[in-house]
Amino acid sequence: SIADLPALWAYMSSDTYHDDVRAIDKSLKVRGPLIRIPFDVAHWQKVAAEKYPNGLPKPYSDDPTQWIFHGRPEAAETNEDGISAPLQVAVARLLGYRWPAELDDEMELSDEARALVRRCDELLDLVDDDGIVGIPPVRGELVAADRVREVLARAYGDEWSPVKEGQLLADAGFANKTLDQWLRDGFFKQHCKLFQNRPFIWHIWDGHKTGFQALVNYHRLADGEQGYKLLQTLAFTYLGDWIRGLEAAQGSDGTAETRLIHARALQKNLHNLLDGQSPHDIFIRWKPREAQPIGWRPDLNDGVRMNIRPFMTVEQPGAKKGSGVLREKPNIRWGKDRGKDVESAPWYNLGLKYGANPWDRINDHHLTLEEKQKGRKT
Repeated sequence: SIADLPALWAYMSSDTYHDDVRAIDKSLKVRGPLIRIPFDVAHWQKVAAEKYPNGLPKPYSDDPTQWIFHGRPEAAETNEDGISAPLQVAVARLLGYRWPAELDDEMELSDEARALVRRCDELLDLVDDDGIVGIPPVRGELVAADRVREVLARAYGDEWSPVKEGQLLADAGFANKTLDQWLRDGFFKQHCKLFQNRPFIWHIWDGHKTGFQALVNYHRLADGEQGYKLLQTLAFTYLGDWIRGLEAAQGSDGTAETRLIHARALQKNLHNLLDGQSPHDIFIRWKPREAQPIGWRPDLNDGVRMNIRPFMTVEQPGAKKGSGVLREKPNIRWGKDRGKDVESAPWYNLGLKYGANPWDRINDHHLTLEEKQKGRKT
């Protein structure tokens, strides 16, 4: 009954429940045992009464990985060692990311959470206008570190100081280093770890330590035709501006020529991503050939795991092997998914091409532009 809900929650959120399930079934796939566990109602009612004397609290979370997170940087927390949740949230907010709780007035939240959600409006005027932020100054914009610092200063108010900034950097493993250094060398790796290798802010760079680097809002980059135009803007406006600056500095800057090589290689790679020719294509195994994206026109609903692949298949001088044009390599694999496809699935039998079973759910497959275009015509 509803009256037993606090007791049930007290039990199922405890380590005891985990241990009781594992005592019955230690396999990866646990189904029936989840509800076959003996439940001592009287005992857990007593535990719930002590833990929740006013009944179960309404939803609230300071964890930015949670759907119900309120969105405020200064109140963000994480249990992940070596990661500063406030820094991560500040970067995301600068790039225009907003948490679901901010966008759903009907979501059940505690009064405290709802108050914090409302205060997120105070930070909206600091959001970048196109979802691309150069880490070094590009197109006359401020340095990214200064813009992130502005978000943090607004969020913390009177509590903000150089000491607070130093504490946040120390929490992120960058003690006695600068915010700029963290953005260049720490942000993306920590972002991937915190958000379970499903990054929604992408750090794209040219492989040179002092070269072109930009943070991009993946949700805007994966917005179909608008995402195509945004990638064009990154490749030819932002990066183009950087290249023109290096060309002008060739006579006076001894590093300009080397950095030009890296920047031009990145521009070529981004051009290849726009075209989407194999092996830099997007392949979605649950879509038929005629529905496969042609060029960089991804569907956000297909997920970051599928859409990020082209950015990791290109080879960028100076970048880590397998990371493509990304600053770090997310722990993402495309091999085959668990389970079996039904015979009506669009790519049933694809497994045979790779020496596997016909029903295997193969993701690491490539289609040429010609194959995709042919699918549209038939």
